[in-house]
Amino acid sequence: MISADEQGIVLLATDMEIGLRIPLAGEVVRPGAAVLPARLLLEVVRSLAGDTATLELHPAEQNVELVCGASKFHLRTLRSEDFPKLPEPAADTRMTLPVHEFIDTALVVSRSASKDETRPVLTGVLISAAGGELRMVATDSYRLSVKLAKLDTGLQGSIEANVPARALQELARIAQSSDPAELTASLGQNQIVFEIGPIVLSSRLIDGQFPNYRQLLPEAVEHELRLSASEIADVVRRVSLLAQKNTPLRMSFHEGELVVSAQTPDVGDASEALPVPFSGEAFEIGFNPEFIRDGLESVESDELVLKLISPLRPGLIESPDGSFVYLIMPIRLSA
Repeated sequence: MISADEQGIVLLATDMEIGLRIPLAGEVVRPGAAVLPARLLLEVVRSLAGDTATLELHPAEQNVELVCGASKFHLRTLRSEDFPKLPEPAADTRMTLPVHEFIDTALVVSRSASKDETRPVLTGVLISAAGGELRMVATDSYRLSVKLAKLDTGLQGSIEANVPARALQELARIAQSSDPAELTASLGQNQIVFEIGPIVLSSRLIDGQFPNYRQLLPEAVEHELRLSASEIADVVRRVSLLAQKNTPLRMSFHEGELVVSAQTPDVGDASEALPVPFSGEAFEIGFNPEFIRDGLESVESDELVLKLISPLRPGLIESPDGSFVYLIMPIRLSA
């Protein structure tokens, strides 16, 4: 929907899960509103050669005339009364959040959210914000991400909500392109509304009980290794090139050494060794290459802590200060 009145021009869009309200720069000659097919409008605008365009609603013809330079389009309008009303921010629950900490945390954690719509509760990110802490959690049942951000100033109010990962990724994209000074969030009836500068993004909340992630984290481990984050991430990234067609990435631990390897039939194989502070009985464990890369690349410090129990138990990747925890389920390896 393009809405123009004395206050200016606003573009509104929704897919019934996420809603977006963005102000547009322009001159309003006559107030009005029109609903147009989003994908077609986007393709038309992207194709235009000029810097500015004129839009005029023709109610009798049920179309909008769009003129840019020598180009002229007539786009059929949709029924305005069918366009859903987007939720408004709730003043009584509005709280200001630190933009960069919120966006950085959301980008790291949302990687682990499920894309399987048959398990909707796992497609979200559990956000908990109160006092001087912001925590986000996501899992797809094969891996789990938990990230805690300590805030310089305490929050006025609190939030606990399961927000679709897709909404947070869209919010991050907006923030990265506009570098806003402030981000606010307010909870409504089954909705959360973010205000990021002049842009308003609303999203439905996900119903259902989020898994008790704390009970998934092992209390004791057999091996705890402190490693260079960039070194092991680079090795895994290189070797993963040969882990195709759902083949696992193998990590073989021996006294003082880790060998990372992968082999895909009819494609090839790769291996690379690096020194690690490992001692004890040798063992080999396999992981999904994409999942292990995500975990390693999510650690923001120079070093990381790798915690292992056995070839059939989950592994843990942690930041040294414990602010980020990534649990990953292993893949059973054939001989």
